[in-house]
Amino acid sequence: MILYIESIESIRSTARQFIKQIGDNTVFAFNGKMGAGKTTFIKAICEELGVKETVNSPTFSIVNEYEAADGRIIYHFDCYRITKIQEALDLGAEEYLYSGNLCFIEWSENIPSILPDTMVNVNIEETKNGEREINIQGLG
Repeated sequence: MILYIESIESIRSTARQFIKQIGDNTVFAFNGKMGAGKTTFIKAICEELGVKETVNSPTFSIVNEYEAADGRIIYHFDCYRITKIQEALDLGAEEYLYSGNLCFIEWSENIPSILPDTMVNVNIEETKNGEREINIQGLG
């Protein structure tokens, strides 16, 4: 499935389209180059899910926890700074990933050995005129 963000003004609409496709899936790896818009898209998704707290990248804390309007827990990971899998294990990443709660992961390639087989890949790529193409693989 492919979604498009034509402009920053349309990102919330695209986030709503994404949410409609989540189904029973809980773990999502947001992939893309630095500056592709991973954090911005996750922020829009969280806002559409009714998160009241400020959503920002957990660059230093590695994981942020939010609560959606319906009470669901959302974990937002930024694994950019993880250099050894033991660092992820030490912060309890496996417990988060297999909790049944929504997990949105940036830089998941830094923790491949602990990711669930059911993970959905969300590939974000900048295209012409600053638009973003979001290719979602593994929805089931």
